[in-house]
Amino acid sequence: MTAEPLLLVARLAKRYGAYWAVRDVSFALPPGRALVVVGPNAAGKSTLLRLLAGVLRPTEGHVDLGGERVGGPGESWRRRVGLLGHQVQLYPALTARENLLFFARLYGLPDPRTRVDALLERLELTPRADDRVRTFSRGLQQRLALARVLLHDPELLLLDEPFTALDAPSARRLRTLLGELKREGRSLVVVTHRPDEVLDLADAVALQIGGRWAWQGPPAELDTRNLAALFAAPREGRWCAS
Repeated sequence: MTAEPLLLVARLAKRYGAYWAVRDVSFALPPGRALVVVGPNAAGKSTLLRLLAGVLRPTEGHVDLGGERVGGPGESWRRRVGLLGHQVQLYPALTARENLLFFARLYGLPDPRTRVDALLERLELTPRADDRVRTFSRGLQQRLALARVLLHDPELLLLDEPFTALDAPSARRLRTLLGELKREGRSLVVVTHRPDEVLDLADAVALQIGGRWAWQGPPAELDTRNLAALFAAPREGRWCAS
């Protein structure tokens, strides 16, 4: 039996003046599945994530999360989604623990210290918990940013180029963690211009070019050795998120 989708996207589009950053994107993503969106710079991938997160309002189409309209009058959908953007959104003068406690209190978590301690332990940050973030490497900052995103236990994780500037050990650690989160039943949408970094986690792949999805299908059908040719001459495919 096919799982009911957690995320349902219908004819989604975003226009700035005469420029369409995202146009006519539709898909369904069940719980515990991962979608990887691949595309060159300026393809509209980050805009797509911000639409899915409700940060931007669509020009056309809509996004439903767990049956609730994202951006609609209800507010419970906000607690079901976590967005990790290009910027880590951490305060460099605060310690790792202080950063997480600050955001946990913004979320109104009932026991912020227990939740923060659990995430510091899970992301192997406890030894650096009381160090200021400005002393952290890019890899440590990325792990702490992911801890921030996980504070409210979201069902949907939206990740924008999460492997950028990570060294090989940090990338492996992050890939392992994302796999664990997926196995726990969380759905992932990861955008990247380097699919080799995350393709092993994908249940479905889409190629986004000029705001549109030029191709979509299972990861086994994506030829990562010839992405330039795929971008230049995309082929038709089918959605494979069931």
